[in-house]
Amino acid sequence: MLLTSLGPIVFALTVLATGVMAASAAIQGARQGFDPFGATVLAIVTAVGGGTLRDILIGRFPVFWINDLTYLATAIPVALLTFLAARRMRAGGGRRLRLLLYLDAVGLALFTLVGVQIALGAGLSPVIAVILGCTTGVAGGMIRDVLCGLQPSILKEDLYATISLGGGTVFVIWREALSPETGLMTAFALMTAARFFVVWRTRPKDEPLA
Repeated sequence: MLLTSLGPIVFALTVLATGVMAASAAIQGARQGFDPFGATVLAIVTAVGGGTLRDILIGRFPVFWINDLTYLATAIPVALLTFLAARRMRAGGGRRLRLLLYLDAVGLALFTLVGVQIALGAGLSPVIAVILGCTTGVAGGMIRDVLCGLQPSILKEDLYATISLGGGTVFVIWREALSPETGLMTAFALMTAARFFVVWRTRPKDEPLA
């Protein structure tokens, strides 16, 4: 069971995160030369991958997207529209890559918070909740990168998992000290700001500027 005060918010954040991660995967699909079907499959796997792994680890069945088709109904059209838009963007200069990374930053923050809240709602300890939040946040992007033959961001020196763990910790601490809503907004702002800064300051050196 989700904690009552944040139940509707967590649902909304999960839908939003699903759309954001689907969009990031669709852009990657366009960069890698996928066709619309391949990009859509990539987007679905990316969007639900982290939450699926989390649900399996805590024995939460059926996993979230099987129990509620809202998530697939969000991921599929978002993926197709984003893929078509990305195909129209001129390659070169890293525009699509940078947009992908910014979307990924938002998805990382959203799914981290969702994962922490669901783990807490399942009665797990705060430490395990933070770990599962990180798992929820990073797994989808890892799957996306592996399927595209790229090195996952979590294996690079760009603070990917560190930001997720730090944001989850802030949420756990501040939700008790202040309120769940304030803790959630604060942790989201900190994680997105940190990732945006990393993306702004650096560019993956082993990926083409496409």
